[in-house]
Amino acid sequence: MIANLLINFLQVLIGLSSGIAVGSGFVAFLTVLGIIPRLIQLSKTDMMLKTYIGCVIGGSLFGSLLSFSSITWDQPVLFLVLWGLFHGIFNGMLAAALTEVLNVFPILSKRIGLDGYLLWMLMAIVFGKIVGSLFQWVYFVK
Repeated sequence: MIANLLINFLQVLIGLSSGIAVGSGFVAFLTVLGIIPRLIQLSKTDMMLKTYIGCVIGGSLFGSLLSFSSITWDQPVLFLVLWGLFHGIFNGMLAAALTEVLNVFPILSKRIGLDGYLLWMLMAIVFGKIVGSLFQWVYFVK
């Protein structure tokens, strides 16, 4: 009886510690690299700062709830398409902000000698991502 309580307490402690570590890493990723402030600056929506904060916190809590519970969320196909579209937009903007903050593409284009073709390189990456995602969805998910 005492051994089970001790094991359960240890599991709770490890889970809480892991969650704090992952959450701290996520917050550090967003703040140190300046992803969200750069997105706000690019979209010129400074007046919606509290909305952005609420969306990040609410989305994190809602995602955690869905991940750790056995809630099934059956929705119409149209809603799921919109949900997937919003996820794609968010991930795309996050990746774009990350690459802009780190200046990945300008450095890469200079290193491989494609200075004048930066737009073409970006479009190839975008369309490659779209085709790869569609292939994965159609072929593997069915």
